Amino acid sequence: MIRVAQLGLLAAAAALWVASRLTWVEVTTFDGLGPPKTHAVSGATWSTALLPLALLLVAAAVATLAVRGWPLRMLAVLTALASAGMAYPGIALWVIRDAAPRAARLLEVPVAELGGDTQRHYAGAVIAVAAAVLTLVSAVLLMRSAGRDRSGAARFRRGGAGAGGRSGDDGTGSSLSARELWDALDAGTDPTRDTPGGETKGR
Repeated sequence: MIRVAQLGLLAAAAALWVASRLTWVEVTTFDGLGPPKTHAVSGATWSTALLPLALLLVAAAVATLAVRGWPLRMLAVLTALASAGMAYPGIALWVIRDAAPRAARLLEVPVAELGGDTQRHYAGAVIAVAAAVLTLVSAVLLMRSAGRDRSGAARFRRGGAGAGGRSGDDGTGSSLSARELWDALDAGTDPTRDTPGGETKGR
């Protein structure tokens, strides 16, 4: 299960990198001195968090090789929170009423020079949202793996305690120790036929 989560995190990181390279918005500006110009806003420009989040996912995938138990749970929570940051830019591209002012601000273009239609390209946004969903699924798998590791460790401890208890009974309880067995044989008695009330002499 952890291996599947690792692959999911790496795939989500690759998807974020692809989304950061794609064009999300195109705006046209006109300064009155020359022909209109078209400016492309990439995913990395639209949301500067995409690439850092991709690096975070790679680091999380590597960290799963070394952590177990509650550190793995914390890592799962961290990746789940990161998935929200991945989905937000893509969703914002859909719900924002006018993307031109934001695009102009990111490109450092005066809003007064905006002219023509603003085109939105949703491929990068869809990929970013898909990466967020994949990250959330991977976080759930990591959380379940941490729970299984904890229950397995508890069963091991219980089993070890039971085995220790039996071993203690064999060494200090009603059963004879190895030295007592040899002493009984040297004395000519049969230790396997001894009773708690006394010794039975050998034949």
